[in-house]
Amino acid sequence: MNLIKISRDALLKPLQAVSGIIERRHTLPILSNVLFCIKGDQAEMVATDIEIEITARTAADSAAQDKVVTVAARKLLDILRALPEGSEVTLALADKRLQIRSGKSRFNLQTLPAEDFPRLLAAEGAETKFTVTQKLLKDLIGLVQYAMAQQDIRYYLNGLLMVIEGGQLKLVATDGHRLAFASTEAGSKDLPRQEVILPRKTVLELARLLGDNADPLEVELSAGQACFRFGSVVLISKLVDGKFPDYTRVIPAEQPKKLRFNRLELLAALQRAAILSSDKFRGVRWLLSEGSLKIICNNTEQEEAQEELDVAYQGETLDIGFNVGYLVDVLNNLEVAEVDCGLGDGNSSALISVPGRDDFKYVVMPMRM
Repeated sequence: MNLIKISRDALLKPLQAVSGIIERRHTLPILSNVLFCIKGDQAEMVATDIEIEITARTAADSAAQDKVVTVAARKLLDILRALPEGSEVTLALADKRLQIRSGKSRFNLQTLPAEDFPRLLAAEGAETKFTVTQKLLKDLIGLVQYAMAQQDIRYYLNGLLMVIEGGQLKLVATDGHRLAFASTEAGSKDLPRQEVILPRKTVLELARLLGDNADPLEVELSAGQACFRFGSVVLISKLVDGKFPDYTRVIPAEQPKKLRFNRLELLAALQRAAILSSDKFRGVRWLLSEGSLKIICNNTEQEEAQEELDVAYQGETLDIGFNVGYLVDVLNNLEVAEVDCGLGDGNSSALISVPGRDDFKYVVMPMRM
C-alpha cells in the first residue's frame, strides 16, 4: 500500500528537525522511532523522549488518508541522507514494514504500532502567550545558554530561567560559579508575570531549530509545560519543577573598579594565556595596577604565560583569580566591539556588561589561586 510520493529533500527536512531529541539507545524501543503521520496533503513527523516532543510538517502527494506508522528514526535519516539530492522517494506499507523506494534502491524497515507511541498533549488554556521573532529568541538564548549547568545535582540549574513580566522577556542561566542574564522587549505589558525553567535539552534544541529571521515564534507557557510554534515546527516541553536562585541578588550593584576592553583583544590575550593553564583548575590571575592589567596562567609543571593589556585605570592594585574558561565563554558569545568589566576586591565577583546597555549582564565568581 503506497503512502506518499515525495522529494527526498522535502522528507529529509522535517525528519532532521525532529530527530535531534532521539537518543541512540533507549530502554523503550519505540522512543528510537519517529511517528510518521499522513493527514490529507500533509506528512507529519513526531519525535519524543517523554520530556520533549517535536512535530514538523511538510506538504506531500498522498495516496493514503490519515495513516500512522512508527519507524526507526536514525535508519530512515541515514537512508534519506545517502540518496541523491533531488531524488523522488515513494513510501509504502507492506507486512508491517515501511518500504522506501527511490530509483532502483529499495529499503524495508521494521515498524512498531503507532498506538504505543507516547504523546505529550498540549496544555489547554495556556496562562501566558506572546509572539516574538525567531531571531530574537535565538540571539537571546545564545547570550546565556553556555552558563547552564550540566548534570548538576541541583537539577534546576540544568536549564534556563525564562521570565516574562512588564513587557520584558528575561533569560537567566547559572551553574553556581557564573551567571548570565539577558533581556529584551516582548509581549504586552499587561501579560501576567510568568516564570518557568526550561530543561537544558529543550534550550539546545531551540537554539538549533530557530532561524536567523524575522518569522514569528509563538510561545505558550502554562504551569507544567511550554509550547513553541514556528514555521512548520511545534516543540512541546515539560518544565523543570524547582526554585531557581534569585538572580537579582547575585548581580553586584556597585563595582568600584571599572575597566573597558576591546573584546577581541581581551579574548585573544586570555586564549593565549590559557594554553599554559592547569588542565584541572583552569585558573587565571588578573593583576590590576595603574594603567595595566596583567593576565597570568601557570600549571603544575612550573610553566607560566603572561599577557599585559593597557587599561584606563587609576586606583589601588588588585590581585584576583578566575576560571579562564568562564571568561572566554562570555567573550566568544558576545558580538560587540567593547565590553565593560566591574571589579570589587579579591573576594568579589566580576560583572561583565556591554557599554551603554542594560540588557546583558554576566557575573563570574572569583577563584582561589
